[in-house]
Amino acid sequence: MIREQIKAQLIEAMKAKNEVKTGTLRLMNAAIKDKDIAARPSGNTAGIDDAGILSLLQTMIKQRRESIELYQKGNRPELADAEQAEIDIIQSFLPKQLTADETTRAVKAAIADTGAASVKDMGKVMAELKAKYAGRMDFSAVSAAIKGLLGG
Repeated sequence: MIREQIKAQLIEAMKAKNEVKTGTLRLMNAAIKDKDIAARPSGNTAGIDDAGILSLLQTMIKQRRESIELYQKGNRPELADAEQAEIDIIQSFLPKQLTADETTRAVKAAIADTGAASVKDMGKVMAELKAKYAGRMDFSAVSAAIKGLLGG
């Protein structure tokens, strides 16, 4: 489904001669194709599913945020703005992100559901959250919240 949305928007962007959107969508398609190829040896010939694509898009956003930080430190605002434009395009394919309160509630519920008692159980909690909230929360920020709640 997401794959088809990206392809449809790529066609629209090319027709509209929107170079930034076209370039970003092509990067997204290439990243998805790379993941599809990487999944083949494990018997997945159909390609990654929507949850895998959402995870990939989250990673792409994280990479761009890191680049923005470096560009800002290097006094290159034009490059930071270009990265932000790409983030905006990528985010348009993600479901609505959870608010801070919703994220905290989800983390507490996952801890309760998995019976996690210490930081050693963090993997179980993350797996539970990824299964339920793929693409809807920033898991790097969530890991800090889990550690805090589990006393790590």
